[in-house]
Amino acid sequence: MRQIWKSFRALYFASLMMLIGSGLLSTYLALRLAADNVDSLWVGALMAANYFGLVLGGKIGHRLIARVGHIRAYATCAGIVGAAVLGHGLIDWLPAWIVLRMIVGLGMMCQYMVIESWLNEQADAKQRGVVFSGYMIASYLGLVLGQLILVMHPHLGLELLMLVALCFALCLVPVAMTRRIHPAPLHPAPMEPRFFIKRVPQSLSTVLGAGLIVGSFYGLAPLYASQQGLTTEQVGLFMGSCIFAGLLVQWPLGWLSDRYDRALLIRCFALCLAITALPLAIMTEVPLEVLFVTGFFCSLVQFCLYPLAVAFSNDHVEGDRRVSLTAMLLVTYGIGASVGPLLAGVVMKLFGSQMLYAFFSLCALVLVWRIRPKAVTNLHQVDDAPLHHVAMPDSMSSSPLVAALDPRVDEQVVQEQMQGSVPDPEPEPTPEEPANEEPADEEPQESLDPDEHPHDLSRARP
Repeated sequence: MRQIWKSFRALYFASLMMLIGSGLLSTYLALRLAADNVDSLWVGALMAANYFGLVLGGKIGHRLIARVGHIRAYATCAGIVGAAVLGHGLIDWLPAWIVLRMIVGLGMMCQYMVIESWLNEQADAKQRGVVFSGYMIASYLGLVLGQLILVMHPHLGLELLMLVALCFALCLVPVAMTRRIHPAPLHPAPMEPRFFIKRVPQSLSTVLGAGLIVGSFYGLAPLYASQQGLTTEQVGLFMGSCIFAGLLVQWPLGWLSDRYDRALLIRCFALCLAITALPLAIMTEVPLEVLFVTGFFCSLVQFCLYPLAVAFSNDHVEGDRRVSLTAMLLVTYGIGASVGPLLAGVVMKLFGSQMLYAFFSLCALVLVWRIRPKAVTNLHQVDDAPLHHVAMPDSMSSSPLVAALDPRVDEQVVQEQMQGSVPDPEPEPTPEEPANEEPADEEPQESLDPDEHPHDLSRARP
């Protein structure tokens, strides 16, 4: 463990500083607009723009890295993100803030891609799980520390924007000073949406719902807490405790996920979220103790949905498609996280701030209706399913390349992709293979016949 920390501390530090800046920026902008009595719709639009930028960055980042290399791409994006952050302090026009927020998301996705490809390049096969866990801890810890800065510096002045820009300047140092060789060039994996919609529909539904909920939480929970009468320090503590709950739940969640049916767990956690969020959805004025305790338990549950969906989908997808699966899951999450803050912002504007948790409860109830464990046929379940559950970093702090770090992805497959060898096409199903049809009154099943084209490379060495 000590050797792993020594080998990866620079990249962990870079991730930590990025997430401190990102977490602080999200909460600061929400509180700043709340102080100016701006509609919640604009707050939601800012967070939606951030996630839209993250989705765009997944495509643009590959081209930039391929053109100029990892270090130059990282330095370029860190500089652009820092300038965009400071631009929020120079311009008061809200449409310009939306553009700047999108630029921040786009640049950060490119930075995630550089860090993740570097971590994978340096990690031995036996260390990938520990390296992945360290990356997750650095991500969550950065988000929590970003909120706690508001406790130490509650004044919503330009100093906070300077601190965010400072974090993005410091995250550049360990990458720029590295003496290691550049990681291999990157090649984006095709998402194959039609294949995955047929194969893992319930997992994609869960990921979309998690995006709607978590994206709205990051964008609008600070506004909700502020409108409940919390001071800036209290808002920082509230957000910090909720995000810490997401880190705290990952290990007990892994124990449950490896021992019980994952579709049933998703449904149970969604039902728990729908019930837990009801008090905050009904009460217009919430006592401080109730707000903190209920918000903490809501976050415990809502941060379970995405990791469970990732594990559930990996159980039904072959190893040579898991890089493409990760790309598909993150894009689906990004779509949900882009739409969620806009929808939640509209209902908060029309019916009051408590509608944020009513929105959470509604999304969770839709998942309870949508996820049907009995509809899962396990026709294409992998031989060693259920795969070992892996604690996932918050998906706003990872890129499609995180699949290369995931211990569930076979090391040999990763090496084949890195070296540029394309897996052989899967054999066409024989006419005798039974069709996986389902009764008309049931939901689509989690496993259906695969498409016949193999996925492309995720990364390749020359």
